[in-house]
Amino acid sequence: MVVIGETGQGKSQLVNALVNAPVCAVGEDATTTVPAVVTHAETPTAAVVTAGPRAIEGPARQPVPVESVTGQANREAVAVSGPPVVRAEVGLPRALLSGGLALVDTPARAAMETVDSADAVLMATDATSELSASEIQLLEQVVRLCPTVLVVLTKIDLVPGWRAVAQRNRNRLDQRGLMASLIPVSAALRLAAARTGDQALNAESGFGELVKCLHQDLPGQADLLARRSVAALSTTTVEALQNSLTEEYAATQQPDNGDAVARWHAAGRRLEKLQRDASRWQTLLSDEVSDLISDVEFDLRDRTRKILVEVDEYFETADPAKTWPEFEEWLRENLTTVAETNSEWLLDRFEWIARKIARQVAPHREDALPDSLPREVPGDAVGDLRMPRVERFGVGQKLFVGMRGSYSGLLMFGLATTIAGLPLINPISLGAGAAFGAKSVFEERGNRLKRRQHAAKTAAHRYVDDFFLRYSKHSKDTARQIHRALRDRLNGVADELRGEITETAKTFKQAIDDDTTRRTVRANEIRRMMDELNVLRRRAQALATPAQLPTQRGITA
Repeated sequence: MVVIGETGQGKSQLVNALVNAPVCAVGEDATTTVPAVVTHAETPTAAVVTAGPRAIEGPARQPVPVESVTGQANREAVAVSGPPVVRAEVGLPRALLSGGLALVDTPARAAMETVDSADAVLMATDATSELSASEIQLLEQVVRLCPTVLVVLTKIDLVPGWRAVAQRNRNRLDQRGLMASLIPVSAALRLAAARTGDQALNAESGFGELVKCLHQDLPGQADLLARRSVAALSTTTVEALQNSLTEEYAATQQPDNGDAVARWHAAGRRLEKLQRDASRWQTLLSDEVSDLISDVEFDLRDRTRKILVEVDEYFETADPAKTWPEFEEWLRENLTTVAETNSEWLLDRFEWIARKIARQVAPHREDALPDSLPREVPGDAVGDLRMPRVERFGVGQKLFVGMRGSYSGLLMFGLATTIAGLPLINPISLGAGAAFGAKSVFEERGNRLKRRQHAAKTAAHRYVDDFFLRYSKHSKDTARQIHRALRDRLNGVADELRGEITETAKTFKQAIDDDTTRRTVRANEIRRMMDELNVLRRRAQALATPAQLPTQRGITA
């Protein structure tokens, strides 16, 4: 019988009154700190049980006087030095205890630690007030572990209206569904009656009903009490296990792999986006390359046009026969510069396109672009420039042209002067012939220069056109080559990304499937264990028979 109660409810005095001996320390300065176990003995004995100095050693018992055992145990329990006190043991030659009853006076703070091993519980509450909320809560916890509970209303000698308090307490117990008997007693009257031998005073104390219940009713049903306690404790334990398993089962129905599922879906969306973007960036790359080829061709045409304009302006005054070597060197240098500039611009623009497309295909890949792009200019882009055929204006040709021109002048002025009576050949006609001859020579020299200049311009235009055709073909071939290399490289990177994303998605999916399988297996295990616990719970509840212990409802002093 475990005796429990909050501090100041007369619990220790109740135990003293039951055994008619001051075995439990009482008073305002005496607080129970360790359990006190009161059992039957042929002669009064008492001991303070302490734990051994080492874990391997068992408890040690220190014999002390009966009247001071609990006080000393309480003092040693709060002391800093010395081995820890486990309990106080008291043996008394009392008829109440002779049937095997053991009374355990427990500290208020450790009441629930001993209830689970009790056959019955006796809870003390004084009559100065009704059962408090904390006491009701304590009773509810106790009944779950030990269904046989007696509530003892103490200190009725101090409260004239204790009967009303007792009735209100019984009503509260009924309202809360607590099957606990309530017995009003007065330990002071009981001890006074024991000292004087006054039977009437003893009857007035109310201990007659309590002793009858403890000495006659409960010991006769010891087996039932034990079975009920075991059934209650087992049921409570099974319910605790069931609650834990129910929570775990609920957790298995709500997967905690939300992050993995979200990443799996994200990987799927990335893969779909990558597949959609594949056709887009390839179309964009083709468009950019087409625009680039058009721009490069226009740039090449514009630069060669400017060179041809300079060629035409140059040969308006220059004589190819004298300046052709210098002109040829200048033209070759300029065309070489055009080729190099156009090639650099082509490659720079391609690098810009490549970076632009790469940012769309693989923004976080530094190796998405080819290691290098071809930058060489073809060796035959600027071919050999041959000098056009130039007519030579020699002495004989000059003499012939001069004589032809002088003949016209001589004849024209000779005929004119014959009218004046002068001969056909005279100084005037000779001078005119010389002037006309010189004029013919100068005119022929100018005409021949213009023909040479025209031939030089034609040769230069043909040379520049040939350069344009060759280098334009080279630029287009280079653009197509780089286009294919860039496209193949980006396709390779896109394939690698698709492979990585697919592998990542497979990993997440495998983790999700493994988690689902694990949760399914665990849920099946929990259902099987719940079924086993239900069977165990029914078996535990079957330990208690339908017979009820005698109750003390309605008992008055």
